[in-house]
Amino acid sequence: MQWKVAPALAAGNCCVLKPSEMASVTCLELAELAAQAGLPAGVLNVITGLGQDAGASLSSHPAVAKVAFTGSTVTGKRVAQAAIANLRPATMELGGKSCLIIFDDSDLDKAVEWVMFGAFWTNGQICSSTSRILVQERIAESFYAKLKARAQSIQIGNPLQPGCRMGPVVSSSQYERVRSYVQAGCDDGATCLTGGRRPPSCSKGYFIEPTVFINVQPHMRVWKEEIFGPVLSVGTFSLESEAIHLANNTEFGLAGAVISADQARCQRVAEALECGIVWVNCSQPCFCQAPWGGIKNSGFGRELGEWGLENFLNVKQVTTYVSPNIWDWYSPQSKL
Repeated sequence: MQWKVAPALAAGNCCVLKPSEMASVTCLELAELAAQAGLPAGVLNVITGLGQDAGASLSSHPAVAKVAFTGSTVTGKRVAQAAIANLRPATMELGGKSCLIIFDDSDLDKAVEWVMFGAFWTNGQICSSTSRILVQERIAESFYAKLKARAQSIQIGNPLQPGCRMGPVVSSSQYERVRSYVQAGCDDGATCLTGGRRPPSCSKGYFIEPTVFINVQPHMRVWKEEIFGPVLSVGTFSLESEAIHLANNTEFGLAGAVISADQARCQRVAEALECGIVWVNCSQPCFCQAPWGGIKNSGFGRELGEWGLENFLNVKQVTTYVSPNIWDWYSPQSKL
């Protein structure tokens, strides 16, 4: 929300914000705070409603000068088509299935910490989630043991309670979606290392334990498809070239990560990963000065930093003739 509204306003635009029907309250509160701060009426507008009603009408309206969208790839395609039908520019920040590669020279405790944060932060409901893990074969068993212990230690419950590190997913439909993917992982032959159930301490609400699948193969749905929940899929590799191939063999291209003590290797892998964002020896840190966005089915365009501001500006050429001389392209014909 802020990644779009702030640069749009800073660039001198009026904007219409259409939030997800699952998370509208914060956007309405933003509009109230903007009014209290003295922003003129009509500069920031919030329209709530379902995507097929409010969102579709807004993205296809000819009076809209620019469309910026964050959401699923399926919806993003429809929004982009609506914008291009009116010849309007658009930026699309869409889904992902980002891969984190762990080499056998890594500090495993630090690697597990970043794997946890990369996949389970915001309950896995983040487009850049590094929900695919590739771990080098030699350290796989040690990594599994540490990851299982850490995943099982996450405190699940009311997010407003001190110490809570995982709350519910956003809705009943999303809860059922996550559960269906857990079942798909089991049906496809992956091994559920931990999780996959409702936490015993949470009898109500849309809670699901942090879930880790190992022995995941590239053809499995839990490896290929964005789940948008606390489900982590882990595979193994032998060679660096194999890891890069497996990481890039996806329809998405939002983010990726590499963990290794070898900085030259990290640079090689970072350059080889086909995505818009790469983290080295970490996962998910985000800085407002750095560009954010993806390639492939993860969208196009960049947000944040100077790139985010340029999204809401147009370049105009203004030429002023200052020479005292006549242009004289059509000079009078000679009388000779």
